Amino acid sequence: MPSSTSSSSPSGAPEPLATRLTAADRPGVAQPVPERPVPDLPWGRMLLAATVFALLLGGGWEWYWRDYGVRPSYRDDDALWAIQRRQVDTTGQDATVLVASSRTFFDVQLPVWERLSGRRPIQLAVVGTSPMFSLEDLADDQAFHGRVVVGVAPELFFSGYEYRKGWLKFFMHESPSERVGKWLSMHLVEPYFAFYDSDFALFTVIKRQAWPLRPAREASTMVRKLSQTEADRNNRMWSKLENDPEYRALARRIWDEDFHDPPPTQAEAAENKRALDTQIARAVAAVAKLRARGVPVLFLREPSNGDYLAYEQRTFPRATTWDVLLAQTGAPGIHFEDYPQLQGYTLPEWSHMTGAEADRFTAALYAFIDRQYGRPQGVRW
Repeated sequence: MPSSTSSSSPSGAPEPLATRLTAADRPGVAQPVPERPVPDLPWGRMLLAATVFALLLGGGWEWYWRDYGVRPSYRDDDALWAIQRRQVDTTGQDATVLVASSRTFFDVQLPVWERLSGRRPIQLAVVGTSPMFSLEDLADDQAFHGRVVVGVAPELFFSGYEYRKGWLKFFMHESPSERVGKWLSMHLVEPYFAFYDSDFALFTVIKRQAWPLRPAREASTMVRKLSQTEADRNNRMWSKLENDPEYRALARRIWDEDFHDPPPTQAEAAENKRALDTQIARAVAAVAKLRARGVPVLFLREPSNGDYLAYEQRTFPRATTWDVLLAQTGAPGIHFEDYPQLQGYTLPEWSHMTGAEADRFTAALYAFIDRQYGRPQGVRW
């Protein structure tokens, strides 16, 4: 077989690759067809052995995580979010839409809301991300004439942290093959395999091991699995957080890593103030667009407690964040600290409710919304 780096000249000296003749240099001359003999091996038995080995490894991985307490659930990814966003454009033009971060995702239970109102809300909350991109998207959607509940997690909302803003771009440009792929995943894989949860992917597990840190690199623990998601993005806290003290302590330690930053410098404080003003200005503009179409907007500050609440009160004081947001948007807001019926719930890791508590919270919240902002105005939330 000829060398890949040189060929021989008529004098016998090797030629550089650039001067080597190719098929284009030999018009009309047939080129030799390379042949590679297939070794005579027991391919059938080899395929069977490989299949059995793969099934054993996959079955072992599935058994391991099921024994840990994991159960199959749907992947909460951009494709699942896009399904619900499309529902706004089809059957949900007059629906109640929830745009928020993880607290609304955990704490507002769609079946409970549906039982009380007669209609299921559309869940567009996104974990770990400010909801401003979703709110602005609805404000620009002229076909939408429903109602909007905006969950406000101070750390995300007022900082403008939009880690998953790309989900909106995915929704707008999702290809047919991506839709088919998600459909296949939701019908053939996600309901049946616990290990398919992204938190238990092999490389995720490897990445979160206690590897040595590079110089000047601070330790940062990846957020672990906290919930189980259903096909319509109804979401409930994973029972392990409630029942396993060790896992609950791990979740708290992960949040606690962010609670001890030094006070901001003067420059950092100025930048934080600019970010706050920008987010409130965005909210003002979005609410004005929705109000012009007669769309009610309600802001919601759900419960937090323990060290998480102390951190939020210290870093995002209500007087300079929540109160300013309501004053400048002119929209009503429900803050859990103002109403006894929205207090006293169990939040195992200080930020989200257990499933049973979320059911109770949703019932109390809907009753309050219906009484205060529904019946007097004739609005069916």
